Amino acid sequence: MSAFGQRTTAARPQFGVAQPMQGTGLSFSPPPPAQPDIPAGLEPGAAGALAAGPATPGGSKADAMSRLEDRARALTSTGADDSGGFEASIHRIKEQVLPRLLERVDPEAAATLSKDELAEEFRPIIMEVLTELKITLNRREQFALEKVLIDELLGFGPLEELLGDPDVTDIMVNGPDQTYIEKKGKLQIAPIRFRDETHLFQIAQRIVNQVGRRVDQTTPLADARLKDGSRVNVIVPPLSLRGTAISIRKFSEKPITLDMLKNFGSMDQAMCTALKIAGASRMNIVISGGTGSGKTTMLNAMSKMIDPGERVLTIEDAAELRLQQPHWLPLETRPPNLEGQGAITIGDLVKNALRMRPDRIILGEIRGAEAFDLLAAMNTGHDGSMCTLHANSPREALGRMENMILMGDIKIPKEAISRQIAESVDLIVQVKRLRDGSRRTTNITEVIGMEGDVIVTQELFNFEYLDEGEDGKILGEFRSSGLRPYTLEKARQFGFDQAYLEACL
Repeated sequence: MSAFGQRTTAARPQFGVAQPMQGTGLSFSPPPPAQPDIPAGLEPGAAGALAAGPATPGGSKADAMSRLEDRARALTSTGADDSGGFEASIHRIKEQVLPRLLERVDPEAAATLSKDELAEEFRPIIMEVLTELKITLNRREQFALEKVLIDELLGFGPLEELLGDPDVTDIMVNGPDQTYIEKKGKLQIAPIRFRDETHLFQIAQRIVNQVGRRVDQTTPLADARLKDGSRVNVIVPPLSLRGTAISIRKFSEKPITLDMLKNFGSMDQAMCTALKIAGASRMNIVISGGTGSGKTTMLNAMSKMIDPGERVLTIEDAAELRLQQPHWLPLETRPPNLEGQGAITIGDLVKNALRMRPDRIILGEIRGAEAFDLLAAMNTGHDGSMCTLHANSPREALGRMENMILMGDIKIPKEAISRQIAESVDLIVQVKRLRDGSRRTTNITEVIGMEGDVIVTQELFNFEYLDEGEDGKILGEFRSSGLRPYTLEKARQFGFDQAYLEACL
């Protein structure tokens, strides 16, 4: 019997049904009445749902106070309009077709087929079910119905639509009835909805099971990744009070380079040149920034400057780095099992990586005592190592590294830790996500050495805020400090000293 034979006795598996949420780009409040005096650049619902009110171009004090009052009066919305439309009609038909389709299909056997093969097998069965239901569809509606049914059986259900949209950079599912997405740095409601909590939980399990992780009431937290490298975090009840929550950070399919970041406005030409030389000259670099500021993107871009002949090892909790090098070996930590045994930490992988003859060791993110292991690697012939960490300024990044090392069981004084950092780290690159959604490289700072018990730094470049445009965009300029770089000697060893000096002065 084929995979699509009649099933009469097996219990029907539970498959949820997605219902679309209508509305495009609505945010935290219902759309305000149409008035011509909304401040330029503030889309209805973008970052706070400002109601319409009198405003003057140029961002005066009166305009700012008016926006504050409007925000205080604004109502919040937990969902989106559920009215009709093409997508809504397709999903309503899917609700009727799916139960009858599952009576004719063996899901386990169907899972062995590709999506294209499954679509070919589905076509006559779907037509048969539609005939039974006395539903007539045109060709466009048939293709749309096939897609949502296949996404339900083999994909991630309603999330497939968002995952396939290249403009969506973040997907945040807050329970079955509310999903937000980020487009161009702004949050907005997504036009999707899961049928119920069971449906959403099944999708979450399908995601984490692909990378050998699990999520249930005993292990309600999980980090995973999709096939395209996107980072996924799942948290389920009882920790999440609104139901299963899924956070997906998507990454561009096209590799990002420093020149592309310059064209995006993240930095100017001089900063771009300096970072290219820093990556090629095997400087030890720490990339600092807040959540969603672009630390991983910056690290991927700088990896383009690594010599193709170097052996690079990356170590992460959930592998998301996609280096642009031929000799690259990614390593990933392992969480403990149900008995609490068998965990492999970042520190364990760093120690093991030292025995694997790497030229560079790159840590996706440091959060604890593994910072000391990375510093040891930087001082043992692995120049050019890099890492990312959460901090709001270069000076704070140094303090966080000291604190993270002190979190471990290393019995050495704080002054020795500070000296180890000063001798190991060459550059700190600070990235920031500004309130208009743009991401900028705000500081490039050198670590010079120690003066007493204080780490001495020197700022090479910084971004200076000037004003806010009428369209809400942050206006500013990138400035060079005009100082002679302390790391010039490393650039000279690779023949980049003149270009490096010209970029910094």
